[in-house]
Amino acid sequence: MINVETFLVAPRWMFVKVSTDDGVHGWGEGGLEGSADVTAAAVTALAEQLVGEDPTRIEDHWQRLTKGGFYRGGPERSSAIAALDQALWDIAGRRLGVPVHELLGGPVRERVRVYGWIGGDSPGDVAAAAAAQREAGMTAVKMNATAQFPPLPSARDVAEVADRARQVRAALGDDRDFAVDFHGRVSAAAAPRLIEAVEPFDPLFIEEPVVPEQNHTNLRRLVESTSRPIATGERLFSRSDFLPVLQAGVRVVQPDLSHAGGISEVRRIATLADTFGAVLAPHCPLGPLALASCLQVDFATPNFLIQEQSLGIHYNRTGELLDYLANPEVFTFVDGHVARPTGPGLGVEIDEGAVRKAHERGMHWRTPIWNHPDGSFAEW
Repeated sequence: MINVETFLVAPRWMFVKVSTDDGVHGWGEGGLEGSADVTAAAVTALAEQLVGEDPTRIEDHWQRLTKGGFYRGGPERSSAIAALDQALWDIAGRRLGVPVHELLGGPVRERVRVYGWIGGDSPGDVAAAAAAQREAGMTAVKMNATAQFPPLPSARDVAEVADRARQVRAALGDDRDFAVDFHGRVSAAAAPRLIEAVEPFDPLFIEEPVVPEQNHTNLRRLVESTSRPIATGERLFSRSDFLPVLQAGVRVVQPDLSHAGGISEVRRIATLADTFGAVLAPHCPLGPLALASCLQVDFATPNFLIQEQSLGIHYNRTGELLDYLANPEVFTFVDGHVARPTGPGLGVEIDEGAVRKAHERGMHWRTPIWNHPDGSFAEW
């Protein structure tokens, strides 16, 4: 291994390129949204352990990168390791001329179901957006339940959430699915009322009803309060993080391949989930390398459910999913599904010139800071 480079690119992504002394290179993505520059610095620091080493020793590198420091963990470090891990798997597949899922035991399906986003951060026009996704051939969508939300909602607040779910169900019909993302924006006191309000419209799952730091105190109660599956996991980064939420009864796990230790760790998280009868639905409102990595795991994972993807998402105002690809056809969606990629490694070819130009222009995306009407902090 001779070189590791990081690239900050619009709209809010961080790519990593790992080059080897035999001319083979691999790409990964690990830009923790809002802290991509911090994650890039972590990649640079961690890469010191890889220089001069055999890139095919992926598991050995993962163990050393995650456990080699006295102080361990954290989203920035885990995201940096995820990017490097993806790049090493990409190199392994390219050297052998096979897609990564062949190295994970081979495919268990020939196509993967995907969903798109509607409504934005402050959801609006959801009926029209859902109808447009249906017309485009998508079989599932996801939307935020609400924008910033009071700790104890009024009857109108709850009714507005329910009405959005009603509109989407009417626009999609009963042969399509939608999921509702609470995004950790609602309080533990409000969550049961909102879950009850959207239940009649049969969402595929209800996501992140409380912030992760409340999982240990509130999640089991919420799981037991509803017949709809509860999903969570985009802000969990390891098997040890997922164990208590699985024990609490969550049945849809959503690790992010660019945050939760990469392909190596998410593969293990999926296996852990399977022992609880839970299914995998990887979080991925990110770029092409993140999605490519997700798909490699999806095609080799028996307990996979559905895959998030960012084409047309409200964050992609200054860059789109396909902008940095030389082979964008790999992400062609037909009837709400994507076919099994057959190219080597992650299965995508990066337009390196476009990436370098975007990096020169720079990217400085930060997490929005929201306030309640009284001026106090509100969860985004």
